[in-house]
Amino acid sequence: MKKSILYAIFLLIGIVSGWWFSRERTVIQIKPRPLDKYTIENLISLNIEPGQIVIGDTIKEEKDFTSYLFSFVFDPAAAGQVFKLKKVTGLVNLPAGKGPFPIVIMLRGYVDQKLYKTGDGTGQAGEYFAQNGFMTIAPDFLGYAGSDKEAENIFESRFQTYTTTLALLKSLKSLEKWDKQNISIWGHSNGGQIALTLLEITGETYPTALWAPVSKPFPYSILYYTDESDDGGKLIRRELAKFEDQYDPDLYSISKYFDRIKAPIQLHQGTADDAVPRNWSDKLASTFKKQGLEINYFIHPGADHNLQPSWNTATEKDLKFFRKNFIID
Repeated sequence: MKKSILYAIFLLIGIVSGWWFSRERTVIQIKPRPLDKYTIENLISLNIEPGQIVIGDTIKEEKDFTSYLFSFVFDPAAAGQVFKLKKVTGLVNLPAGKGPFPIVIMLRGYVDQKLYKTGDGTGQAGEYFAQNGFMTIAPDFLGYAGSDKEAENIFESRFQTYTTTLALLKSLKSLEKWDKQNISIWGHSNGGQIALTLLEITGETYPTALWAPVSKPFPYSILYYTDESDDGGKLIRRELAKFEDQYDPDLYSISKYFDRIKAPIQLHQGTADDAVPRNWSDKLASTFKKQGLEINYFIHPGADHNLQPSWNTATEKDLKFFRKNFIID
């Protein structure tokens, strides 16, 4: 009898021990989600630290303005780790005179990294605004010109154009010649998409001029251009499948957050644009009108993606628009 009881006790101990150790060995695998921080909602609350804008070499010196290289260092992933700081370079145009001056943040569209030079996509318009009393500042973005290497993940690289622009915005206070109150934004093509994202994240009322902006929802805004890739878009589609397996694309899509935009908008679209279809801008203008935003929408007959031959007309309208929205103490 005693043996039977002892046997039962040992058996019970064995069962319980086996359950316990098997329980200890059960490990729940949680996949890291490093791109969560880049959703529009999370970018709104993300703490992006400012950097110090350093003015470098003179590129061009004219009667009405001078062009300089600039650089600043910041943490594109907002990880709070010094060893992850990166440098971004770009172009500053400074009007002649004592100042201080209002400033325009210039955001360019796509340019092949192998061909890109500082100022490409923004230089001509930036010079025009500088000739007329505006400082302009245009980041090269990571991976371009003298900037540090971009993120390895193609989507993180894209999302870090937002953190770059946010950091640049916060770093403007280090510019002595800026008037510390007037900020306008000029964005072309994909730069227009970055500008819209910036307005959504900040909720600020920066007067913004958009030239044929990429305004469709993510990831369609990327897939639309995949046929232009060397591999026909295979890499992008493969990486997008991985992305969608972990993340909800809607949380990264600007079109889901247009209602956060409060800024006055000036929108330009050419009818001969072969990069951004006119109906994208038609729909964007309609959306903003329904929201009650101040929206000036100009359609340029026969103009291409760079608004040629209406470039002069468009830049003159933008200059008037920026001046109209001056803050004067």
